[in-house]
Amino acid sequence: MLHLCVLLWGFTAILGKLITLPTSALVVWRMGLVAAVLACLPRVWRGIRTLPRQRIGRYAAIGVVIALHWLSFYGSIRLANASVAVGCIALGAVFAAIVEPWVTGRPHERAELLLGVLAIPGMLLLVGGVPLDMRTGVAVGVLSALLAALFAALNKRFATDDPPETVTLIEMAAGALVLAAVASVVFGADQTLRLPDAADLGWLLVLAIACTLLPFMLWLRALRHVSAFTTQLTLNLEPVYAVILAALLFREYEQLTFAFYAGVALIIATVFLQPWLTARMQRPKPP
Repeated sequence: MLHLCVLLWGFTAILGKLITLPTSALVVWRMGLVAAVLACLPRVWRGIRTLPRQRIGRYAAIGVVIALHWLSFYGSIRLANASVAVGCIALGAVFAAIVEPWVTGRPHERAELLLGVLAIPGMLLLVGGVPLDMRTGVAVGVLSALLAALFAALNKRFATDDPPETVTLIEMAAGALVLAAVASVVFGADQTLRLPDAADLGWLLVLAIACTLLPFMLWLRALRHVSAFTTQLTLNLEPVYAVILAALLFREYEQLTFAFYAGVALIIATVFLQPWLTARMQRPKPP
């Protein structure tokens, strides 16, 4: 389920590049459409009625973090390009190694911290491989990775016992409403609440249903069995799909150097090191 999520999420950066709406409007429409689809399911409302208000408020707060993550992610695409944005997302593993134990209350593990450190040289190569005018996009992409690790850890701690459809509706609706209100003041209502044209609406539906709703519910189910750190490491495969697609569709390789791709490759290598290193460090020593 987790790898299917990553495959579908690999298309989100490409769709974000194709959709011409302002970044805030794109995120509001993405979350709003997902919430609208889920609101049509009676079992979702039955699940909401059984939740205490405190838990609903907690999921709503997580939804705001998700909205900020997507706002910074698509902002990174606009400030740099799709390859840079998804390359930065791989740093979520570094942040998850620190954030998840703090949020969930479990001790830090040496394997997680070591793998997080291994991603740092890759990030330095990534930064050195982009033009100077894209460095702001890199910084925003790093913020997006931090927020991704945070909401993954929060969902790992609080959202594993309730129906994924119910949790997703609350998080998506709350994120869309709060972002729409705040962004309308900061960026202007004409930017945040702009209506999509026919082409953008078609891409938004693909983004909302195939690349958001389906993988998000699968991801919440997968979190019941794996840690948020393992999730972030698996998400390091997302740049593979997105960078290849961006190169084929938008010729982004013309804007980036070999150092960028070497950095992304080094970050992604942690995916394959994680199972081996974790098993080696957890292997009991002979008496």
